[in-house]
Amino acid sequence: MSSRAAGEVTIETVEAAAYAIPTDAPESDGTLEWDSTTLVVVQAHGGGRTGIGYTYAGPSVVELVTGKLAGVVQGKDALTPVARWAEMQHQVRNLGKPGLVAEAISAVDIALWDLAARLNELPLAVAAGAVHDTTPIYGSGGFTSYDDRQLTDQLTNWVEAGIPRVKMKVGRDPSVDDHRVRRARKAIGSDVELFTDANGAWSRKQALFWADKLAEHGVRWLEEPVSSDDLAGLRLLRDRGPAGMDITAGEYGYHLPYFQQMLDAGAVDCLQADVTRALGISGLLRVAALCDARSIDLSLHCAPQVSAQVGTAIWHLRHLEYFHDHVRIEGMAFDGVLSPEPGGVLRPDRSRPGLGLELKEQDLADYRVA
Repeated sequence: MSSRAAGEVTIETVEAAAYAIPTDAPESDGTLEWDSTTLVVVQAHGGGRTGIGYTYAGPSVVELVTGKLAGVVQGKDALTPVARWAEMQHQVRNLGKPGLVAEAISAVDIALWDLAARLNELPLAVAAGAVHDTTPIYGSGGFTSYDDRQLTDQLTNWVEAGIPRVKMKVGRDPSVDDHRVRRARKAIGSDVELFTDANGAWSRKQALFWADKLAEHGVRWLEEPVSSDDLAGLRLLRDRGPAGMDITAGEYGYHLPYFQQMLDAGAVDCLQADVTRALGISGLLRVAALCDARSIDLSLHCAPQVSAQVGTAIWHLRHLEYFHDHVRIEGMAFDGVLSPEPGGVLRPDRSRPGLGLELKEQDLADYRVA
């Protein structure tokens, strides 16, 4: 550890910018369609170093970061990011924490963890308390807007890259779902795990029907068969669904009470959480503790360049969603991104401090919207 850590280092400034990046093709899932994704990047400066954090949210997050949250953390100690995390939560009481505020806190918290790790000359995985060397991943995309060729090409490309598990979207058009899943299974073969995500598109009875249909194709992961707000419905699917099929949800959780309620309801076999929504690295590690207390696995949702780092510090880690849009965007936005290794894992680079990322501001300039 650097001697710099012996004293206090001040957080000098916090900056943010939003970039709306078009998708490479029209995309949709069971309940939503989109043609762009907005990346909000936060930079925290102190002690001659810059920490990077980010979230996937609307441009209004920029004002929250550079206004309210910057006012909370600037001038404070950069070496204690969790203390800053607690202060930010206290100060947003009247703004309403779930949603955009939680995403803004998440981005700032990630940036402050990155800054502290850089000041201490530690890779973020080590600073967070790694218990694993790597984070397993699954390829994710398979949008309902894809034709058969697009779907099978994407899935087989992941398999050829050595990723032994892939996920596709279902639920938009029941008349074609069985065909699409059948084509996917044929393309990837019988040895690759096939996951599905309905994004809350079905009613409880529809979900029970489709769980049985999907099991015929060897699907063992069914994400959000009903709305993630329907805890009783998720529990119904968990209790009555096919043996060997995990029911999962949690990507829309913004703070600990959400995850506590989902776990108390017995709603999922494997919990999900998103580091860019669930109050950052500080928040995610506390979600992981809830899972540890129940010996239930946690699967990380998207944002692979941050999630791969913090994933190594999660005891009951299942895997990380290697989501097509975020993989593409983070490759455009940052130098130093991690790539999959054989066996389908991301391995944090311990020769680089912090997240090991550098922002490519010039490359993003044309996409800036705030």
